[in-house]
Amino acid sequence: MPPSSSTPPPPGRRRRLRYSNLSVAICYAEGMPTNESDFLEKVASSHLFGSIVLLAKSGNLSPIELMIEWSRTSFCFYATSRVDKGLISELQNQNWRVLSVANECSIEVPGVLNVQRLQELLLTLATLMKKELCGSSVLVIGYIMKKSREEDFAKRGAFPIYPSKGSLIFVPLSFEIPLSLQLQEVDMVLHKITDEIVKIDPNCSIDFPKGISFSAGMSEIIRFVEEHPDFCIMDPFKNIYPLLDRLQIQKILVRLQELGTEGKPKLRAPYSCKVDSFHNGELDKHLVEANLSFPLIVKPQVACGVADAHNMALVFQIEEFSNLSVPLPAVLQEYVDHGSKIFKFYVIGDKVFYAVRDSMPNARFLKPSSGGEALTFNSLKTLPVATNEQRPQTGAEDGKLLDADLVEEAAKFLKGLLGLTVFGFDVVVQEGTGDHVIVDLNYLPSFKEVPDSEAVPAFWDAVRQAYESTRGNANAQG
Repeated sequence: MPPSSSTPPPPGRRRRLRYSNLSVAICYAEGMPTNESDFLEKVASSHLFGSIVLLAKSGNLSPIELMIEWSRTSFCFYATSRVDKGLISELQNQNWRVLSVANECSIEVPGVLNVQRLQELLLTLATLMKKELCGSSVLVIGYIMKKSREEDFAKRGAFPIYPSKGSLIFVPLSFEIPLSLQLQEVDMVLHKITDEIVKIDPNCSIDFPKGISFSAGMSEIIRFVEEHPDFCIMDPFKNIYPLLDRLQIQKILVRLQELGTEGKPKLRAPYSCKVDSFHNGELDKHLVEANLSFPLIVKPQVACGVADAHNMALVFQIEEFSNLSVPLPAVLQEYVDHGSKIFKFYVIGDKVFYAVRDSMPNARFLKPSSGGEALTFNSLKTLPVATNEQRPQTGAEDGKLLDADLVEEAAKFLKGLLGLTVFGFDVVVQEGTGDHVIVDLNYLPSFKEVPDSEAVPAFWDAVRQAYESTRGNANAQG
């Protein structure tokens, strides 16, 4: 597998990477518009895509040196924004495939493939690689997610444009060119559909996707999938919608009681209830019926996809509801004292990983700092994390608090229940009782806490298994 790099080479420097007997070169011309040259440099640097083998700027590329170094490989691709018919002819004589990229006029040289827009380059390269490698086992995976998430996955080598160990080629789908044409070229779409939510009506939560407005591009993908039921996606949209609603998540987690085992810790969902108003005169009664007592953590019912989905509060007494700003409808949930440790579990295909992270302190440390008001925070940005003084000094090792076998059993149970390929959930171990409480579920997390050497191969295996499972089901039904 080619090595990856986190930084691009200096101008004029060259890097050679190979996958088996396949090589790719990128060159762009002096005077090219900044946005276009920046795009090509990103491609060539391997910073985002971990795959391209050569960067040459401002005419510093030596044709003779390039051909000597590369012509021994069987499959060579040269993508250029420069019109140099002599060089192109020489490259073709050395069995290079030449692509003309983003030129105002197409290069009139036989055998040159003209790529009119930069956004088409990666998908064009991917389909050519697949064809040259002549293997039906090579899959082109088109992905759509927000840029920061894409960069995070790519920096870790999870989105190679060259075939991965599992014979996967990853390319970003672009909303700037017709999606229908792109979707016809990929074998499967990997998506984080929640990144493409524009607006959501919380009152429609039980009927999601009713009430959800997606970006124009995501809406087009959804329509395409509806019109082509055999098309492969990871994962089906309908399997993800329940995780947009914390009340639906709660109903899923309640089923964990089916896993009760003699001699094992209790595995359960947190006690909770839904409220449509913080000024309900019977709120006390509802709390008793739900087995809830203070302190309570208050969360918006909408779990993700909107700006305030992670704005929460810790409430210590009923009077603190009067000025609470958490979006409604909301879910009131027991606050579980958990020794300031949270266990982040990741299900990646058939593999289950977990990591230990510092978490919020026990409630007795938080109440004095609240000043008689609800303690508000954003769980992604301003989550209060315990200090050294607030952590238990029992000396117990984190791993001894957790029954990992029990939670792995829960992971497999949830995988079957949800029908998802990659998802995550959080577990806290309640002080005193030892109850294992699952407090959150989310789709396609970054799993950054898992070493890349383990997570990335597992991710590739999971993507391939999802494809083969979908194709197998389609063939069985056909």
